[in-house]
Amino acid sequence: MIESFILQASSYASQIDALIWLIVIITGVWFFAAEGIFFWLLWRFRARPGGAPARYIDDHEEHVLKYKWIEIPHRLILVCDVVLIIGAITVWSDIKLSMPATDETVRITAQQWAWTFQHVGPDGQMDTEDDIVSIDEMHIQVGKTYKFELMAKDVLHSFSVPVFRLKQDAIPGRVITGWFQPTITGEFDVQCAEICGIGHGIMPARLYVETPEAHAAWLANPTHYLAYKF
Repeated sequence: MIESFILQASSYASQIDALIWLIVIITGVWFFAAEGIFFWLLWRFRARPGGAPARYIDDHEEHVLKYKWIEIPHRLILVCDVVLIIGAITVWSDIKLSMPATDETVRITAQQWAWTFQHVGPDGQMDTEDDIVSIDEMHIQVGKTYKFELMAKDVLHSFSVPVFRLKQDAIPGRVITGWFQPTITGEFDVQCAEICGIGHGIMPARLYVETPEAHAAWLANPTHYLAYKF
């Protein structure tokens, strides 16, 4: 499970990880800075015998000095916010708002509590006689760019592939489109990341990213999948 959140298996996984690390670094720096100043102030102005009592700041010059302790960090935080917003919009635009040229389409249907994957057959076309339907197994070829069509039969689900850094809600009555390009071969987890009923915890599936040869062999062997005529 930990490997799934470390391994980068899609073309845009590194972009998402970089954005997350940027958020972690910026918020981490501010957290430790704020906590450091807080505890330093507690120690510096702790109650001591013979110490000056607390007082209300009414001197204008002193008030301006103390005000800068708030205004300067506030402006710096706004600058950091702008950096994060630019980074987030850039990643969102590249992954969610654009659709690159794709090699193939896979249709993904979620239901309580299983995943159905419709793959194109040897003719390379969707919704033809040789289409392949598999339950809880998605087989794709490394290096290809795939368009996915995601839908739900009953309630809200969420299609999640941690190694791809892909998570997309499936909404009844809608077809959600997106894309991914696998970059390494292997067998990976597919999860439902939206609580969808009592069987939510037993709704995993497996993703097989295969070499061109292995994928061709899977397509050629009908015992590997559930054949279905439309």
